Amino acid sequence: MRQQKPYVRVRNFDEVPFGYSEEEAIEEAKRCLQCQYPTCISGCPVNVDIPRFIGQVAGGRFAAAIATIRETNNLPAICGRVCPQESQCEGVCAMGRKFDALAIGRLERFCADWEAEHHLTSVDVPASNGRRVAVIGSGPAGLTAAADLRKAGFDVTVFESFHVAGGVLVYGIPEFRLPKAIVRREVDGLKRLGVTIEPNRLIGRVFTVDDLLERGFDAVFVGTGAGLPRFLKLPGESLGGVYSANEFLTRTNLMRAYRFPEHDTPIRVSERVVTIGGGNVAMDAARTALRLGAKNSVVVYRRSVEELPARAEEIEHAQEEGVFFQLLANPVRFLEEDGELCGVECIEMKLGEPDASGRRRPIPIEGTEFVIETRTAVVAVGNEAHPLIPKTTPGLRVDSWGHITTDDDGRTSQPRVYAGGDIVTGAATVIEAMGAGKRAAAAILADLDGG
Repeated sequence: MRQQKPYVRVRNFDEVPFGYSEEEAIEEAKRCLQCQYPTCISGCPVNVDIPRFIGQVAGGRFAAAIATIRETNNLPAICGRVCPQESQCEGVCAMGRKFDALAIGRLERFCADWEAEHHLTSVDVPASNGRRVAVIGSGPAGLTAAADLRKAGFDVTVFESFHVAGGVLVYGIPEFRLPKAIVRREVDGLKRLGVTIEPNRLIGRVFTVDDLLERGFDAVFVGTGAGLPRFLKLPGESLGGVYSANEFLTRTNLMRAYRFPEHDTPIRVSERVVTIGGGNVAMDAARTALRLGAKNSVVVYRRSVEELPARAEEIEHAQEEGVFFQLLANPVRFLEEDGELCGVECIEMKLGEPDASGRRRPIPIEGTEFVIETRTAVVAVGNEAHPLIPKTTPGLRVDSWGHITTDDDGRTSQPRVYAGGDIVTGAATVIEAMGAGKRAAAAILADLDGG
């Protein structure tokens, strides 16, 4: 896919890929083998009929293609941009056994963008069945559950703690990967469908889950995601200049700190920025640092390049833009000068036997400590579920990590309360969270219809 040159894009927050033209989309779609037993569908967490929409693109029937996608996927413009297709639908594509897998995600993105460009946004608003569902959180799981329930006739109200809807799609993913106008476009589509969205509503503080049920909601879906940052618990981690990835990206993405003082939120970036971690969030932070003016952006990761958990495309983009990877290294403390960060002391690592994750366990090498001088460090080592809902909902069971426990369909220990399963552990991708939202919506529909 055509994209901005690295030396150009590193100076702006514009989306990196340009997307397919109609001719390019048709040419790519014609590579599809139209398998008799399409494994790509089972590789999609929301079971999009991939061969059918690909065949429609190949025939130039783009309106039919996007209609096929939207039968099961309410956020195609988003999924086509940020979902890890290489480990899902494209990862099991038959073409990929000998050639490049079909670019399913890029074709999905093309269809969604074509729909918007041609203003095919009319929707049939379902009649109300008189029942009400509250959705807590407007991330991908909450938006998906809300759409499916509204289409089934439920009156749906989405409660979002931030001032805009979108959850991790707006606070966590940078503009150059997912333009916020696209998120707004998908959210506006839900509003046209009849979904009510109430921002600035922190459930657990404004209302509890029990309050919502007492106020006449027939069911509550909890899709609060994993917005609580995980820390390293190292000396000096509370120094000025040390950010969690949540704060660093939220200030930049949601509060538009890169437009300060036009926008009110500032962010401080030094000449060299050190990002600790190896996932997609770490890549987002490291690439964002360059766009904020850092001359050097360094990723410190305790394993080798083969174990990096980030998407291959994100790693490639980071390398093209000049991000330096300090691999087989791990921080041991943050260094202080006049109360501020002045460096990150690291130690070299070697890989031992595989651990519970299946990856080789990193082992420190004594006597190999070294210092990376910096005034800005970003900790991107994962997130946890926010404890507010479990703490304010008596009887709601959680696991040893504090995550809400559910059955496979999202039912919790509390009647009429549902949750997103894996999405509260922080382990889910966008489309996996959407899948959890769809399963919970189906459970709500079955339970309320049955009752």
